[in-house]
Amino acid sequence: MSEQSRRPQRPAKPYRRPQKDPVRVLAFDALRAVDERDAYANLVLPPLLRKARENGDFDARDAALATELVYGTLRRQGTYDAIIARCVDRPLREVDPPVLDVLSLGAHQLLGTRIPTHAAVSASVELARVVLGDGRAKFVNAVLRKIAQHDLDGWLELVAPPYDEDPEDHLAVVHSHPRWVVSALWDSLGGGRAGIEELLAADNERPEVTLVARPGRATAEELLTEDAAVAGDWSPYAVRLTEGGEPGAVTAVREGRAGVQDEGSQLVALALANAPLDGPDEKWLDGCAGPGGKAALLAALAAERGATLLAAEKQPHRAGLVAKALAGNPGPFQVITADGTRPPWRSGTFDRVLMDVPCTGLGALRRRPEARWRRRPEDLDNFAPLQRALLRTALDSVRVGGVVGYATCSPHLAETRAVVADLLKQHPDAELIDARPLLPGVPDLGEGPDIQLWPHKHGTDAMYLALIRRTA
Repeated sequence: MSEQSRRPQRPAKPYRRPQKDPVRVLAFDALRAVDERDAYANLVLPPLLRKARENGDFDARDAALATELVYGTLRRQGTYDAIIARCVDRPLREVDPPVLDVLSLGAHQLLGTRIPTHAAVSASVELARVVLGDGRAKFVNAVLRKIAQHDLDGWLELVAPPYDEDPEDHLAVVHSHPRWVVSALWDSLGGGRAGIEELLAADNERPEVTLVARPGRATAEELLTEDAAVAGDWSPYAVRLTEGGEPGAVTAVREGRAGVQDEGSQLVALALANAPLDGPDEKWLDGCAGPGGKAALLAALAAERGATLLAAEKQPHRAGLVAKALAGNPGPFQVITADGTRPPWRSGTFDRVLMDVPCTGLGALRRRPEARWRRRPEDLDNFAPLQRALLRTALDSVRVGGVVGYATCSPHLAETRAVVADLLKQHPDAELIDARPLLPGVPDLGEGPDIQLWPHKHGTDAMYLALIRRTA
């Protein structure tokens, strides 16, 4: 009998089924949808949470944790990628995307939350067993144990190049933005290190839900009766829900008398509505109206003055969203499906025109954190001809003495001042209006005459607005 055969054999461990954690499985499913289908988390996550609640799997705390795991992971993806790359034995591009999603979720729990280290690792390994299988769960376990050896500051010391050697790359790793985005935002903001660090940090903070009370249909005072609601900082119609919550549970929102709208978006509409005119004030146009937030506020403001709003949107499904947002408006309005570069209306028809053009969306990275990883510098070239064409249409659509508002949810100079400067160069019949006095009480609006809002200065998306008067 061999020596080995005389040894008592250890009984094999019984197979243990992986324990399914509904919160982490849902977070993983959301990340896979964002990666595989180029979906946006703010569109994917709500129906997943709603289904989980209907199935009895979730309570409010579960929903809050799932939301934090998804958004926190997406915001810090660049930083976590740099850390994970130090802990694997292959190029990151060779790690299967589902495995990378589990690792990123685990890294966020370890480095970006207060979840204890043991719980973060064990929960992530268990998730890996459920969605990846036992073999790859061992790989996840090994990588996360390496990540757990340092806290976030310790890892940043290791993976981020020194600021003095490469400021932009340092900020890109530390604040989890692509380098080219850091460079573009810094150019637009100007100033030194403190300002850009504050801006990038603000992009990584969870924004509060902001409501708008549509004039003539609801008041801010009514919305302030909601739990944890406080008045907005700048717009008289804005109310912030400081503890999140479900906007659809607010009666005025459910009835269409109020909506969800960033305060920066509200300020853009208010500035255009308050701009001084020479002559009548009867016909307003929103030339890129989808999904309808600004159009709904403009329609309500127009109704108070006896004016009419025409809301035009090229995409039929987005035009449907505009119609839904405007339903019940007390004054006359019309929603049409139309291409703003080939308008069906006559030249010089309108007194006020808003053209909130399609853009890279770099001003809304707080709300769509995955957008920073999808956008490329070449996207600017793709948007440029459309932005210029839409602004030319806007100027042609307004009467002499009327006002055009050119707006973008991007602070990139190529999408803001460069577009406006090109129009003014080609059209001596147009002049800029100083927009800053139209937002009394709002500080740090820039050197003018245009307006640039910032997350770190105003608590809003980085909205840009130029007001242009047609003079001849």
